[in-house]
This record gives sequence, structure tokens and C-alpha cells, in this order.
Amino acid sequence: MMESNNKKKSMGSSHFEKNTLVQVFVKKNKTSRRDFLKWIGFSTASVTLAACKGPVIKSIPYIVKPDIITPGIPTYYASTMMDSFDIGSVLVKTREGRPIKIEPNLTSKYFNTTSVRIQSSLLSLYDEERLKNPFINGNKCSWKVIDNYVIKNLKKISKMKKDIVILSSSYPSYSTKKLIQDFTNTYPTTKWITYDAISYSVALDAAEKIFGIRAFPLFDLSKTELIVSFDADFLGDWSPENMAKSYVNNKIPKKSMLKHIQIESNMTLSGANADIRISRKPSEINKILFKIYQKIFLKKRINENEDEEINKIANLILEKGSKSVIFADGNLESYILSFLINQKIQSNALQKNKFILSKESNDKKLQKFIIDLEKKKIGAILIHNTNPIYSLPFSSKIKKFLKKIPITISFSMKRDETNEIMNVLAPIPHWLESWGDTHPLTGFYTLIQPTIQSLFNTRQFQESLIIWGKIPEKNYYEYLKKIWEKKIIPQSNVSSFNEALFHGVVEKKENIKTNKLTYDYQKKIHEYGVKLINNEKKGEKNLELRLYTKISIGDGNQHDNPWIQEFPDPITRTTWENYLTISSYDAKKIGIKNWYTGSGSMNGNCVNLIKNHKILIKNIPVYIQPGQGIGSIGLSFGYGQKIGKLSKICQGKNAYTVYENFSLIQKNIQIKKVNKIHKFACFQVQNTTVGRNLIKETDLETFLKKSKKIWNEEEKILTHKGMLPPEKISLWEEKNNKKEKNGHHFNLSIDLNACIGCGACVIACHTENNVPVVGKEEIRKSRDMHWLRVDRYYSKKINSSKNDKDFFKNPKVSFQPIMCQHCEYAPCETVCPVGATSHGMQGQNMMIYNRCVGTRYCANNCPYKVRRFNWFNYVNNQKFNYNMNNSLGKMVLNPDVVVRTRGVMEKCSLCIQKTQSVIGVAKKENRKIKDEEFETACSISCPTKAIVFGDINEKNSKILKKIRDKRNYKLLDFLGIRPNVSYQLKVKNLK
Repeated sequence: MMESNNKKKSMGSSHFEKNTLVQVFVKKNKTSRRDFLKWIGFSTASVTLAACKGPVIKSIPYIVKPDIITPGIPTYYASTMMDSFDIGSVLVKTREGRPIKIEPNLTSKYFNTTSVRIQSSLLSLYDEERLKNPFINGNKCSWKVIDNYVIKNLKKISKMKKDIVILSSSYPSYSTKKLIQDFTNTYPTTKWITYDAISYSVALDAAEKIFGIRAFPLFDLSKTELIVSFDADFLGDWSPENMAKSYVNNKIPKKSMLKHIQIESNMTLSGANADIRISRKPSEINKILFKIYQKIFLKKRINENEDEEINKIANLILEKGSKSVIFADGNLESYILSFLINQKIQSNALQKNKFILSKESNDKKLQKFIIDLEKKKIGAILIHNTNPIYSLPFSSKIKKFLKKIPITISFSMKRDETNEIMNVLAPIPHWLESWGDTHPLTGFYTLIQPTIQSLFNTRQFQESLIIWGKIPEKNYYEYLKKIWEKKIIPQSNVSSFNEALFHGVVEKKENIKTNKLTYDYQKKIHEYGVKLINNEKKGEKNLELRLYTKISIGDGNQHDNPWIQEFPDPITRTTWENYLTISSYDAKKIGIKNWYTGSGSMNGNCVNLIKNHKILIKNIPVYIQPGQGIGSIGLSFGYGQKIGKLSKICQGKNAYTVYENFSLIQKNIQIKKVNKIHKFACFQVQNTTVGRNLIKETDLETFLKKSKKIWNEEEKILTHKGMLPPEKISLWEEKNNKKEKNGHHFNLSIDLNACIGCGACVIACHTENNVPVVGKEEIRKSRDMHWLRVDRYYSKKINSSKNDKDFFKNPKVSFQPIMCQHCEYAPCETVCPVGATSHGMQGQNMMIYNRCVGTRYCANNCPYKVRRFNWFNYVNNQKFNYNMNNSLGKMVLNPDVVVRTRGVMEKCSLCIQKTQSVIGVAKKENRKIKDEEFETACSISCPTKAIVFGDINEKNSKILKKIRDKRNYKLLDFLGIRPNVSYQLKVKNLK
């Protein structure tokens, strides 16, 4: 068996054709521990991975178990997560036939990180609200009835020569594109229209003009020394491929360390991580971009007295040359100018022969589709994986036209605003139940394979096209395999389809021709600059609205996912909603306030959003955001759905209603205060460190030129022997430190220079450790259950003056992941009256749940406030009607971690179940453990590898090198409790 990332993976299609996996029964009644043990002892193969065949209904005792399954041993499958917004190359961890965790596929060169949304998509598999059967005109029916009805109508429409439109989100699947071509041969009037709720069309149009290919450029920041970003949140969703990993590659403190300048209106993840952040409204940002472009291309002088800051940035770009890169977001001209500047300076970040193909938005084709709808040219529409009635700004108009089409078919997993008006509901399986492929990047292909058979009576979109289009292949699996073996495998780096399935990704040589910047083309550059400025003249007196995506909710495709809804936003630290962000300056002018109640929760005023004297959104809550550009406001997409289990709990507003012309910047906006008071569900309300040195930071020049004593002063404690470092003081003098050198001793290190605050670690911990969702009301009472949090603090900029009273207009932002610090002399252990919390020989602070009587003395005595108390039974409790309240949702639970009951404390265990598993496997195989084998859920998922875990008793371990690094420090070390978690001081490049 081959190995990858130290995890066993499936060997390909032969497994699906010859073996079956066992899945736990989904029971209608409540699930007991006894039932679970029965399932493990005598499981049923009713849900299998034999995706090409019908379900096996014969019961199989584990005496004759499938070869691929060993109870208690996880099996990993390489696959690809793809929905309407995200794409990622992943490993799917399964236990006894059910997927329980999503991890990054590190054998993949690209798309190899798992964001909050990618990991959370697992929970959507076990959603009891999923469509379970096909419907015609609201009546449940069989697939045979659907097929006869659809084929009959498609033939009729084809003879009438009316259009058959397939409307879908970007779907970069090589085999699906070929399949739709074959489908078109049967029905020649077929048209495929791509509609993305959040359009990338402007960026693609700009790329086509400059590079000669309609695809998003690929950037590699590994060798970049200067980034200047104009309102582009490149650490968020600006690029379809996550850029965080390459961003931190050159963040190691050295002379050539990366310098990041962010000019933006909303406070974004990119702005929070910038060395220098400049806060401006969108129209002013465009003017700055134009002036810098003039300096670089036309050598036009910038008035140093008026624009000293801009002049410095332009000179810095010219100085760094090819080691610089420019990003821009907004309108077409912004993208064009940024691409032109990158070409002019020959930026090494811009990958010349690589382009991202995962986004195919085309606003012009969509507008043509709308016109055809009005003219009644469309006879049938097949809507796949998109919800235009919710996300189109003119949805009421579209709804009226859709109702007049003779046959309308919806391919979706759940009920939504669009399929409410469809004739035919053809439910599709979750991506974890599906076959497929993607072509998201030049020369890069990935496969999607099922890790569990469809839980319900669903069918893939491609399978339906094969049946309706009378295509010879029996099913989509056969079609996919045939296409790959004929078109991709022969020119790729693998020799068979099975090998491609095992790795999940393949590479193939593809040549791309791009435009070169010529003198004739250069003459047109001034035209784009003039357009950029002229576009900004209207409506400058009123506010400018900047629409954006939250790192949790994205385009709103997974809005009904409780893990996503309860994930705290990295910047505002709120959950379960969206809001209008505004600067404190603009808030004071209008009389808007945020305030704290006696319970510690936050409330705020609401406003109406107005344009051209028309109310666009009513009663939208306002969040006063430090660093928001004066004259600008922000609003996130993805909220405001009216259909779904969580729609009543989540009271967000639909930002798509103001997404006019698919422009992220809407001008001439007014807001009017209303009487309604909004109750925010904030995860963190303490925004500063109150002067405490919790997050140590320094600037690069100080770090390089001055002694460690200056920028990382060792904390000492006053004793009767004088000032001593904490490691030389102990309440337990008799403790034999030599014992710690025997066996394993685990430590965890977090590099604050690499941590960008994305929160991927939070969801990974949530998934691995069966952390419950508690809901909005409990979050307001500070009763969250997350074992890991990423604190966000605002503070004065490094080297700022002491009299800087306006630092909240553009503060310095710092992120710090906090989990149990696993102190050697843990204060929680000494106060527990029943010995429920104790210290292990391997350095972990452990909880014995059966002993805990809920005194909460340990929580009171913990200086890091990382312990969580179960105020309720979150399982089988109608008050917490999330995934733990039904048998289907419980299938996501990790059987290696106990589900805690009411009245006990719980906290991070440094994933003791994972460390013990590694030790057990190595012992069984009679070998030494490799350093990289020890992992925690958070260290696996961290896209920037800011979190490192390992054994400090291993001389050559990465964790030991981190601890010995001169940037290393321990949080609240002066308490003398000796944490086993340490941090690397943050260094900013301010020079």
C-alpha cells in the first residue's frame, strides 16, 4: 500500500469495484451508546463506496470484514472539494465507512489548504434537511418518471428550436465540459451559461485584455519582497487559490523579508496582517493607484508635499522592481492598471505560464441570457448548484420570467429560493458522495471520488445528462474514467487511472500563449487611467459601500451549516450575522453607537440603507469598525436567506440586493438611523491588551540590529534570591526534571509572524474533538464551547507617539491563537477538589470527565481562560437543534473522542487521541516515530504552518528548534507555571 502524508489512502477504482465499506445505520429514533456498539460489532453495508453499483443490502458480520476496513483505524481518500465558491485538494478521513474529517492533501502543489468553508462542508453531508427524493410539480416521484418527463419535453423543445439553457456556477470540470458537448449533439439548441453569485468577470475581462487569456493570473509570493495591495483582500477571497502559504514563505525575519503595504476601505484579513496599512475610501484608493501608475509608466512626478506617502510607495516599487507585486480590486480599470504595472516591473510573483481556471464568470453572457428570458427564447432551463432567485440583484424580475418557461429543472442538495418555483427537483448528492474531476489550473487536474454512497435517493447532475442525452456510457464513473484514460493520463505524470485516484491530483504539460506589453499597446494605457478617475466623480458627497465576503460564509452557499454560522469572524469577532461596518468618525456624525450591556454582551443601533431616495435594506445593524475608511461602509455577502433550518436563527441581511451591475463598490449611498436595537453575538468584546505585553512585537530593523534583551526581554520574578527566570523557580522543589527526558514530552509552538488569523485551526479543532454548537443566545452569554480561539487585538502602531489618541482610526492589528497551554505547574490542577484535571507524563494537561463535578474552580484559576463548561446537554436537546440532535448529524462525530455531558469542564487536550495512536502504530511496527508523524488537528489544518507540534525529547525535532529560536517566548511566563505552548514573537517590516 502506498503512503502519502503519513496516511493510508485508497488505491483507486479497483477498491470501488471489488470492496465495500460499512456505514453506521441512520436511525429515526434517538441513538444510545449501546446502539453505537452494536453497529460497530455487526455493521451493515447498506451504504457503501461501490459508487458504480447498487447498494449492498446484505448484513456482514465483522468476522468477514472488508479488507479495506479495520475498526478503529482511519482510512484516508484523496479527493477534491468543490462547490459554487470554493475548491480544494483534500484528504477525507473516514471511520467505519463514514467521513468524519477533511484535511489538506499535501501531495498537491496547488489548492492544498483547507479553509473554514472547505472543512465545514463535511457537516453538510449529514444535514437532515437535504432533499431525499426527486419531485415533479411538488409531488414525490421516481427517477424513471423524471427521466420520461424530461426526455419527452426536451425533444419537444429541441424540435421547436428553442434554447435549452444549463445555468450553473463556475464548474471547471474537464469531463463535464466534454459531457455537455455530447449532450449538445443530442439537443443542438443547448447553451451553457455560467453564473457566479459573486462575479469574477471584471478580473477575467482584464486578464484577457492584458494577457490574452480569460483566466485569473496565478501569483507566487515566495520570492517577493514587496506587496502593494489596492483594496484587494488577497489573504481572503480575492484570488480563487489561497495565497496564504506563499505569503508567509518570505515572512521569516531577515534583511530581505517581505514588506506588505495595504491600502483599503474595509478592515480585511490582508489589511490586518499588513506592515503598513493606509485607510481610504474606494474612490481615493483608485486615485492613488492612478498616480502610482503614472509615476511608473509615464514617469510623471508626484507632488511630494501633497502626496508624500504615495511618492514613497511608488519609489519603493521602482526600487524593488521585479521583487514587487501589485494587487488591485474593484472595477475593470483597477485590474488592468495593476496587471500592467506587474508586467512593466516584470514581477517575479506573476507566473507567466500558469493561470487559474476555476472561475468562469461572464457578465456579458449572463446579460444576454436575461434578454433571451424576456424575449421568451428559452424553452427549458436546467439550474445546477446556484440560486439566482436569492443572489441576483433583480431576482423578482427573473422569478417572473422563469415561471413562464415550459420546463424548469433544479439540481441542488437542499430547498432554496430558486427551486421553490421549479417544475422538477432533481436532488444531487454531496461532493463526498460523488465522482468527478476538476481542471482548476493550467496543467493541473484533480479527481473527486465518493467516500460514502449516497445517503438518499439522489443522482449526480452528470448522470442525468448521460441518461437524458442518450450517451452510450452506462454511468458517469465510466464516462469519467474513459475520458481520463484517453485524454489526460497519457500526457500526465501518472500511468493509470487508479494511480491518479490514489494521489487525487495529476500534472500535465500545457502551453499557454500570452500577450507581451508592446509600445503600441502602451499608448492605450492613459485611457484606462482617465476612465478610472472619471468613474469616481459621481456621488462623492455620500457614502461609498464596499461589498465583501466573510472568510466563513463566502457566497452563502453553506449558510445552513451551524459550524460556519458559529465561527467567529477574524476581524469583528461576531457570529451568526452580518452588519454594516462604519468608521467611528462617520458613526458620530449620524449618532450611531455600539454599547455593552450589564451581562457583557454588545448591542448596537440599526439603520436603513438608502440609494436614490429608495430604501434598499431595512433595519441593518451597524458595527463600528476601527480602521474603516472614512466615507466608506462595508457589508458582507452570504446572509439573508429565507429558506433553511438556520434562517430563523441567523437574522442577516441579503447584500446581493445592492450588488448592482455586479460591482463591489456602490456609490451615492445614504444611511438613516432607525429605532431598532440589535443584539450582537460577539465572541470577543475586549479589543485591546490593556497595556499588557501579551503579543510581543518588534520592527525588523530593531530585530536585526539590536540585542534580544531589547526586543524579547526575558521575564523574571522577584524572589528572596533576587530576580530569577521562571524556569529556576518551582513550588515543587522535589520534582525530578530528569524524568521528563524519558519517553515523549509534547510541546506546541505558534509563530505569530506566520499566523494570519484565518481560523482554519478553529474548525479543525471543532471537527476533531466533537465540540458542540451552542447558538446565538449562548454566545451572547459568553458560553461558547470552542476549545481553540484566535484572539484579535487592536493597539498603537510600533514606534507611534505616546500622544497618539486617534490610533483607532487605523490601529495595528494582532492575532494570537489561544488554547490550553498545558502548564507544567498548572494552576487548574491544584484547585480541583476531585482530581478531575491532572498532568500526564508526556506534558499534556488532561481532563477526567467522569470525575468532574462542575465546581469550575479550575476555570477561575486558569489565567488563559481556555476552559469551557457544559451548561447544558448539547446532545439530544431540542434547544440546541444542530447536528448533535439527530442520528444523521451524529455520524460526523469522531469515535476517538468522548462526547461530554452537562456539568463538566472541557478543553484542548493537544489531541491526545492522535498522539497515542501514532505511538501505538509505531510500537506495533517496531520502529522509531518520525518527527512529522506527531500532529494535532490545528497543526494539520494551518495553511501557513504557523502551528508546529512535536516531541521536545527528540533532538532533531522541529518543535525543539522553534523553542530554541531567539524569537520564542511563553505567554504570561512571569506566573511561573511553565506552559508547554510557546509563541514566536512577531516582526514587522516598517523600514
